Amino acid sequence: MGPTGERARGVSPAPLDLVARVLVIVTDLMLSSRVEESLRSAGHDVAVVQSLPDPVEADVLICDLDAVDVKEVAQADAPTLGFYSHVDVETKKAADAAGIDLAVPRSRMARELPELVDKLLA
Repeated sequence: MGPTGERARGVSPAPLDLVARVLVIVTDLMLSSRVEESLRSAGHDVAVVQSLPDPVEADVLICDLDAVDVKEVAQADAPTLGFYSHVDVETKKAADAAGIDLAVPRSRMARELPELVDKLLA
């Protein structure tokens, strides 16, 4: 992996219609860097923040459901991907009830992030 923004050798750039402005709300520094690198490698423009800005100017919003008010996130004018601890079923239920577009366990988000973003963009 090269410098930030540089694709690995053999990785094609994302088609322009799939390049998205992705806003990520993650408070864990290690996780935020992994998420950012994964999305940048997929060709997306990424901004990592600590809290929900007003207004949300993004094509996709990704957030740690433990770090946000799910009702506020669900009202954002962007498709939303929330992630949570796989044992925290109450957070999953709250996200679904609030209207988060896609709520997945943290492990799935880390493993399938570019594909999940593509799903939200489709």
